[in-house]
Amino acid sequence: MWLRPSHSGLVFPKVGQTHVSRSAPPIRDHAPAASPAPSEARPLNMAVACGLWGCEDPSRWAAILECHREVLRARAGPQGQLEALDQWYREDLPMAIESRAEKHVTREELERLMAWKLALVATNPPELVVQRSAAAFRLLPDIQAAITELCGLRGVGPATASAVLAVGAPEVAAFMSDEAVAAVPGLPALQYTLKHYLLYLGQVQERARALSQGSASGSWTPHRVETALWTWTVGQKLCPYLLPDFSPSLDTPEDTRLAKKLRTQAD
Repeated sequence: MWLRPSHSGLVFPKVGQTHVSRSAPPIRDHAPAASPAPSEARPLNMAVACGLWGCEDPSRWAAILECHREVLRARAGPQGQLEALDQWYREDLPMAIESRAEKHVTREELERLMAWKLALVATNPPELVVQRSAAAFRLLPDIQAAITELCGLRGVGPATASAVLAVGAPEVAAFMSDEAVAAVPGLPALQYTLKHYLLYLGQVQERARALSQGSASGSWTPHRVETALWTWTVGQKLCPYLLPDFSPSLDTPEDTRLAKKLRTQAD
């Protein structure tokens, strides 16, 4: 879950850390101040002292969860777009899915889910985006370190991070699109993880080096290879007549002229 208590700015000690109690304050003549009510930030005090993960009291977890909307509102800012989308995500969408004979989401719901994620990305302070992206480019060619740096931004995973690096450093990185990954044989089932991206990128970089040797079409970068893979995969499904035929040529000159005419009409 992307929203974690540590995002509130609190620094949690490691689980199991011993809490050293402070010495008692000196006795004063006036009466001590009244203790706060149990509902007044005691769960947060507990989390600061021991770490929420180290707490086994369900009521404490529930108390933290009750703060979700308020914490989200503090993060979302005055516009409120993230707050509204989050409420839809946690309340309306589950009921809609549960009401269907077979659980599924619609395209409209998927679009709103993406808007929810984009709204989360928008909560990153502008200066932090500049700071982390600049640090990521400085870390290149260490792709693993650069991706990790960008993933420190809210709502950014390896795929989004790869898109940033691919356009800024095409000679090193490639975008992790579903279509391009599917076109690389021998990879395990797609997972949006850094490990999977590095496996995919290694194959793409190797192919870029091979294509660049003696190429008459210019130098091949991983980003260029990835773009070609995407074009091939999508073109095969939507408009195969636009793509060159890689099979052994048995076409007559008339067939070749017809294919060229179809490509020209499509353009």
